[in-house]
Amino acid sequence: MNNDIFLDQTRAPIYEALETFRQNRVVPFDVPGHKRGRGNPELTKFLGERCVGIDVNSMKPLDNLCHPVSVIREAELLAADAFGAADAFLMVGGTTSSVQSMVLSVCKRGDKIILPRNVHRSVINALVLCGAVPVYVNPEVDQKLGISLGMRRDQVKKAIDENPDAVAVLVNNPTYYGICSDLRSIVRMAHEAGMKCLADEAHGTHFYFGAGLPISAMEAGADMAAVSMHKSGGSLTQSSLLLVGPGMNAGHVRQIINLTQTTSGSYLLMSSLDISRRNLALRGREVFGKVVNMADYAREEVNDVGGYYAFGKELINGDSVFDFDTTKLSIHTRDIGLAGIEVYDILRDDYDIQIEFGDIGNILAYLSIGDRAQEVERLVSALAEIRRRYQRDSTGLMSQEYIDPEVVMSPQDAFYARHKSVPLAESAGLVCSEFVMCYPPGIPILAPGERITKDILEYIAYAKLKGCSMTGPEDPTINNVNVLA
Repeated sequence: MNNDIFLDQTRAPIYEALETFRQNRVVPFDVPGHKRGRGNPELTKFLGERCVGIDVNSMKPLDNLCHPVSVIREAELLAADAFGAADAFLMVGGTTSSVQSMVLSVCKRGDKIILPRNVHRSVINALVLCGAVPVYVNPEVDQKLGISLGMRRDQVKKAIDENPDAVAVLVNNPTYYGICSDLRSIVRMAHEAGMKCLADEAHGTHFYFGAGLPISAMEAGADMAAVSMHKSGGSLTQSSLLLVGPGMNAGHVRQIINLTQTTSGSYLLMSSLDISRRNLALRGREVFGKVVNMADYAREEVNDVGGYYAFGKELINGDSVFDFDTTKLSIHTRDIGLAGIEVYDILRDDYDIQIEFGDIGNILAYLSIGDRAQEVERLVSALAEIRRRYQRDSTGLMSQEYIDPEVVMSPQDAFYARHKSVPLAESAGLVCSEFVMCYPPGIPILAPGERITKDILEYIAYAKLKGCSMTGPEDPTINNVNVLA
């Protein structure tokens, strides 16, 4: 095939192939068993004939996700071109799958990887799978906001100097709250030490297409980046991209992906990635420019309400907050006497407004290409009314979102070790063998191999009291926790 065709960003080869397939009216004697929806009329009525009609299996005209040679491969090359990567992989297991494939591509059992502790659970899950050992760069905490900041350059350098045998450095770009580390400098330090640099860009798809936004991982020279297209890029939930730079062996990465990714890739998800990539390549700068303006306007309006603090670029200090993602409408709520999760619940229950998450001190309203000004106005009005109705004394509210862990052993060793279940309230001093977290954002409060402390137990009890959605432990009530026996 002609490379000029691959790089024509007006094309969407998977979508085009599916349209041709639909028109050919092929008789299905393959899976899926619903046979274009005929076998499940209730599902067809709910999703629509066009949707279930393209829920098909791999076949020659539609290529194969595990070993793409035609339309899927074209879509991957177009994605790589659009995002400035050497290669790209369509991922249908969410950005969790992208992150895990990224880590497994560079780490094996016993390898060290340098990373901040405020990573998504998918990163530590990958360490459970491969047996790599985390070297945590514990991020600073903004004491007013109670949120984790980025990794300071001197912290990263110290970790590299003290662990010259580490194989990689992983960076959040950005954090859930929009905080960015000095990615370009961290990439340089990692490469000078012979290490790879990986970026979790679950919340940074728009960095590749927005003027004035923080630097993207590929532009900064990172070796791999996990990009959650469904979050800010417009594709369907569970669809993602894994980007790789020129320093990686793309064939090896494909083998790693195929260890865990389904052999029955969803064409609904793949076509949504294909169409969304085309949309961003053609219109991304325009639409994300509007998102930035909308978010800046919302921040100003929320701060004018009083009591709340919608934070932004004023946090930038050139190091632990090297840059800020202005599309993130992150709002501190403690000063009106309410935990973020309480505001989250009130917005949903009383005002029919669903925001991304609330923790003990902040909320996040996720703005992207589908938002409109009138909805932003509705959110601001609701926040103003909540302040009038519910404001109270903030004395006694817990503020800190992050507690430094004491790592006793690797996540894999702890996860697979003999363990026992004990009452959570009696677990101080013991070593956890499972995860405990609020979801979202999915950053573990406790991970396998970490010692349980009194401060952590107080935080968990407080988060449960305020209504945070707690997940992770084997015990769904979160009254018991598994610890090393």
